[in-house]
Amino acid sequence: MQPAAFFQSLWRDYVSITPQAQVIHDLFEAADGEVINDHVAFRTFADTPLRLDVLEPIILAMGYERQDSYDFKAKKLRAHSFIHPDPTVPKVFCSELLVDQLSDASQQIIKKYTAEIQEATLDPSVFWSGRHWSMPSWEEYNAVMAESEYGAWLLAIGVRCNHFTVSVNHLTTTSDIREVLNRVKTAGYAVNTVGGEVKGTPEALLEQGSTMADKQTFTFGCGQAHEIPTCFYEFALRHADNQGVVYQGFVEANADKIFESTNAM
Repeated sequence: MQPAAFFQSLWRDYVSITPQAQVIHDLFEAADGEVINDHVAFRTFADTPLRLDVLEPIILAMGYERQDSYDFKAKKLRAHSFIHPDPTVPKVFCSELLVDQLSDASQQIIKKYTAEIQEATLDPSVFWSGRHWSMPSWEEYNAVMAESEYGAWLLAIGVRCNHFTVSVNHLTTTSDIREVLNRVKTAGYAVNTVGGEVKGTPEALLEQGSTMADKQTFTFGCGQAHEIPTCFYEFALRHADNQGVVYQGFVEANADKIFESTNAM
């Protein structure tokens, strides 16, 4: 699959559970013209047929190369970022939960469901395929949530893009990420304030901010219906280094706080 077709399909699935993204996209498109996507991100479970090492070749087959790797010890995650030789193609960030580092109770719940994953030959559509397992009960969801918000989110939502990212560098009316976030708040959307509304600094070469995730009602395995966080929209401003080269990587400390965008408010 060519990247253009991949991102078109990904966007359709993403906005189906993140309606705020389409509204915000249209808001910036009206003021700034074309809205450029800086990157997208995915979550998965380690040690399953959907583990990071299985998903990586699908990304590479679309022309990407691995850019860097990351270790989020507190959240028990590892991740890779990928970059395409065509600078107009968005970057990809893919992380996985190291389930074996969780408590026995959380491991038992997660492995009960990931055992349902069928081994299969995967293609790019896996990135908008959702759950490959039954919906957990509300009690199980909350039990995992108490230890890993990431794990609970993934159990309920499945393998889907958890955010697209507006490239602030390509906006025509502003290059100030604070102004961008103020526009979003004025439109009525909450932003992630963990570590401040803006994560990162010009000195770190990357500043990021995001909305808090949309919410949608899901029926859990026990039959109870509850509204839970789905996905969010991010904003990234990249700065040039001393040689004038605009930074294209990710900053682990920023990403750690961006993960909090799917927390329930």
